[in-house]
Amino acid sequence: MNTKTAPSLTSNPFPKTHTLTLHWVSLPPSSTTLFIHTTTSSTKPTRSFCVQKTADPSNLSLTTPPPSNSTDQTLLTLLRRRKTDEAWLTYAQCTHLPSPTCLSRLVSQLSYQNKPQSLKRAQSIIQRLRNERQLHRLDANSLGLLAVAAAKAGHTLYATSIIKSMLRSGYLPHVKAWSAVVSRLAASGDDGPAEALRLFTSVTRRVRRFADPAMVADSRPDTAAYNAVLNACANLGDTRKFLQVFDEMPEFGAEPDVLTYNVMIKLCARADRKDLLVFVLERILEKRIPLCITTLHSLVAAYVGFDDLERAEKLVQAMREGRRDLCRILRDSNMENPNRNEGDVFEKLLPNSVNPSDNDPPLLAKAYSPDSRVYTTLMKGYMKAGRVTDTVRMLEAMRHQDDRASHPDHVTYTTVVSALVKAGSMDKARQVLAEMTRIGVPANRITYNILLKGYCQQLQINKAKELVREMAEDAGIMPDVVSYNILIDGCIMVDDSAGALAYFNEMRSREIAPTKISYTTLMKAFAMSGQPKLADKVFNEMLKDPRVKVDIVAWNMLVEAYSKLGLVEEAKKIIQRMRENGFYPNVSTYGSLANAIALARKPGEALLLWNEVKERCGVKKEGEDSNSPSPPPLEPDEGLLDTLADICVRAAFFRKALEIVACMEENGIPPNKTKYTRIYVEMHSRMFTSKHASKARQDRRIERKNAAEAFKFWLGLPNSYYGSEWRLEPGDDYASDSA
Repeated sequence: MNTKTAPSLTSNPFPKTHTLTLHWVSLPPSSTTLFIHTTTSSTKPTRSFCVQKTADPSNLSLTTPPPSNSTDQTLLTLLRRRKTDEAWLTYAQCTHLPSPTCLSRLVSQLSYQNKPQSLKRAQSIIQRLRNERQLHRLDANSLGLLAVAAAKAGHTLYATSIIKSMLRSGYLPHVKAWSAVVSRLAASGDDGPAEALRLFTSVTRRVRRFADPAMVADSRPDTAAYNAVLNACANLGDTRKFLQVFDEMPEFGAEPDVLTYNVMIKLCARADRKDLLVFVLERILEKRIPLCITTLHSLVAAYVGFDDLERAEKLVQAMREGRRDLCRILRDSNMENPNRNEGDVFEKLLPNSVNPSDNDPPLLAKAYSPDSRVYTTLMKGYMKAGRVTDTVRMLEAMRHQDDRASHPDHVTYTTVVSALVKAGSMDKARQVLAEMTRIGVPANRITYNILLKGYCQQLQINKAKELVREMAEDAGIMPDVVSYNILIDGCIMVDDSAGALAYFNEMRSREIAPTKISYTTLMKAFAMSGQPKLADKVFNEMLKDPRVKVDIVAWNMLVEAYSKLGLVEEAKKIIQRMRENGFYPNVSTYGSLANAIALARKPGEALLLWNEVKERCGVKKEGEDSNSPSPPPLEPDEGLLDTLADICVRAAFFRKALEIVACMEENGIPPNKTKYTRIYVEMHSRMFTSKHASKARQDRRIERKNAAEAFKFWLGLPNSYYGSEWRLEPGDDYASDSA
């Protein structure tokens, strides 16, 4: 095998004189000494580390041979004494690369500090080693710790690249390292869950290559790793992949725990199987898995997500009454007709759901009282339904609970603030914020961001700026990237592109990394102010930012920037770049281009665009089951088709106009006949009335005339199909003779 059995995260490159404590480290109970061998490169000798098991199994000490270089010796001495900052300064002054031991240890300690500055320093070491093709100097432990630190800091793409780099180099990362990245990917947007599945499959495929499981024991997926990838499947709504992964757990000795079934609750919600939620709870009880309040919270959240507040209220009320027969209560109110599309999958996941009437619902081992999280989730349901009064009333009820675990916390108050902001009651929302300060429940950044968004939505930018000042000076909370995104968007709402740019630059000056939303929102500001070149410049910066993955929304914003000025050719060039980068235009892309064509008055371009749209619409009907990855089917909307029909009617392309309105009717979009009638009367009522045209010219116009008559027939205007005349009343501005 090419895969190197490098030191895992349970082995530590720190020498004997210093102990590093890792909270997740454990040693086999039957072993007091482990010998770990690692090869740093094909040309370097194998190094051995002796790992001693101490009284505290989380404390590890490693003995390594001292380096010969005096600078390396100084660096290693500082690292042994945990003087990481001084060690970094010593490294920065080195004209040569330190030894692999020093480098690995420095990266490990910097990563373990979990500070933004330390993470940047560790990343700079990685970059230097990559540039000098010396990345093999680092051991698997240091790279794994760096991946975990990057994932915790939100640098998911960077953490993913580290794990992939380890796999390409033949290292098998520790399960705690790669599963942390899978977990972050599963919870991220865009194609994060799909990437989590790919990374999980890549690691497990390599693990399976070893006949002796003991050789890769530290890399084998555990229950936590499976829960992470199952969460990715649930977020994708991929029930069959969920079942496949779930069935693989026994292969690696991973047993489903309560979190596994909590994720299954999410899967049922994504699959629109509200009828199965109760059977997930019953399955937990049947398998005697220790239940926790988190499962009951997940159930309440699922019913709230289904807008079934009545069922959620019943569940919470039963918990308040100390009842243990929650399964019976949920079964009795389970009146849904199940969606059987995924029946086979859920019958295997939840075999207890096949004949539920044959078994009595199990009882909970003990009663569970609702805590503040459960109550707050129900409050979010009230907020979602616009029931502000009920939201405030529940807050008052929680205040008077005897159990302190049920008292409102900052999340509860933030939910109330959000409900009031959503209702437009900014003054009352500020009163809640003041009350939080008074009773000693400090508001967090999320609370302030919700208030910021409320002020910006009401175009009260000055109050938003004042709140930012109060947030920093009085509460000691500095704005984050979400705060700046809200402020940038607020500036756009009041047509202040200069203010939006100022906030963007201020954010970067404070070393706050812009997100995809930051870039696209700033692009929107320049698009709306008619500055497409500046939007293009922001887009190019976004392309260069390794922390951000450009998506179709950003491309569409760039197309929109040029389209607003009627710059058809420039917009088409952007769309071509999209295709070259693997993105297919969607309805929003075509809608922007159609608007540009209308503004530029280029009906010929509209015909080309309609042919492409028509072809994409036909994919759905003719090749829905095709495995071809391109082009994807298109669901046209009213804006796109109406704009194209408008252009064609104005240009007297009546046959194409009829094709477009037929497409509108097929997609359930009612065409605006009143508008098209007005355009026809204003622009084409005198068509084909000349009696002096030559016979040849009249013959060439027959097809166009027939199309015009058909269009008039569709509009309901008198036409040659009826053999009647149609004239405007005397005094009107236009006259026409259809004959």
